[in-house]
Amino acid sequence: MDALRIGASGMMAQQRNVEVVANNLANMNTTGYQRRRSEFQDLIYKNSTRPDSIGSRAGATVPGGVQTGKGVDLMSVYRVTEQGSLKATDNTFDLAVQGKGYFQVQLPNGETAYTRDGTFQIDSSGALVTHDGFPIIPGVQIPADAVDVTINSAGEVLVKQDGTTTQSNVGSIQIAIFPNEGGLRAEGSNLYTATDASGGASVVTPGQSGSGAVLQGFVETSNVNAVEEIAAMIRAQRAYDMNSKVIQTADQMMAPSSR
Repeated sequence: MDALRIGASGMMAQQRNVEVVANNLANMNTTGYQRRRSEFQDLIYKNSTRPDSIGSRAGATVPGGVQTGKGVDLMSVYRVTEQGSLKATDNTFDLAVQGKGYFQVQLPNGETAYTRDGTFQIDSSGALVTHDGFPIIPGVQIPADAVDVTINSAGEVLVKQDGTTTQSNVGSIQIAIFPNEGGLRAEGSNLYTATDASGGASVVTPGQSGSGAVLQGFVETSNVNAVEEIAAMIRAQRAYDMNSKVIQTADQMMAPSSR
């Protein structure tokens, strides 16, 4: 009986759906996290053919045949790239991108990663780095005698040093944008890497070529809506229960008769 296999495929699909929702809820307080969404597809169909029948009108035929489905499968898990809310922190090195774009980060193997998490800090040498100690690209060096650091919307890092009254430019932060940012591959630690699906990065000045502006003293929160995710989890649980009932019913129908 195909109902057993169909019900099992539905249970597996909803189990994976719950896992996606659970991951969204687990990361609802993760800076720059972008929620995931499950998409499903129906499986191959079984064709049962029969001869065409004659219609009521002269020369008309009614096409025959029956198609029965074989269940459901998880097609993909999309990353929803809409921007999360911006939260003020008043931290000098907390940055957010208001709009499209990603900060560039240099990994230890020399490759470039991308992130929406702008919770930066300076290391012992004065370099602007991520919380894992990875330097941003292009590198920004903050002088040891800096008494005030301003990062404007165009990404320019302006520093007032001790004993001076004017600001000097010590570097600039650039933004990477992609033809299809949904195609970026998540690497963990709020980092992404480019893929063939995302296309190559275009490095631009913040606020230009469709990229967002840089905001100092803000961080981007996750775009997870807790109410929507809990509702999605309840729907997935109900669907899981109904598929479980299908298996129970099919098992009862296949049981030998007591008579």
